[in-house]
Amino acid sequence: MGILSNIFTWWDGATIGTSLWSSRNGEHVGTDAQGNKYYRAKKAKTTEGYERRWVIYVGANDASRVPAEWHGWLHHSYDDVPESHLPPARIWEVDYTPNATGTPTAYRPQGALERGGRRAAATGDYEAWSPDA
Repeated sequence: MGILSNIFTWWDGATIGTSLWSSRNGEHVGTDAQGNKYYRAKKAKTTEGYERRWVIYVGANDASRVPAEWHGWLHHSYDDVPESHLPPARIWEVDYTPNATGTPTAYRPQGALERGGRRAAATGDYEAWSPDA
């Protein structure tokens, strides 16, 4: 299914057409730690005065997979590639985790229907607001 999925699917990586267009019309600028590739247009700037920039994802096309430093570059916060703008890594920084919303690994709070729908009993400490009070 590999070649067929590359031809027809857009939600799981780039199609063959997008990959060919990117290699022909774009200049590869860099790759992030997840393997996503970043491009800029070889031709002149757009009518808004900015160059066109885009990302080709490895795996699922999920915008939350773009690291903050590359997000800034994609949105023209700075012109140089992110490696020149990165501060040193902090000891408390954690590695990227993908957005799990809609997957079996998503956060399910106590009382959620997916966890049985059992909520803690009310304690009676709630007092409703009344405009007359």
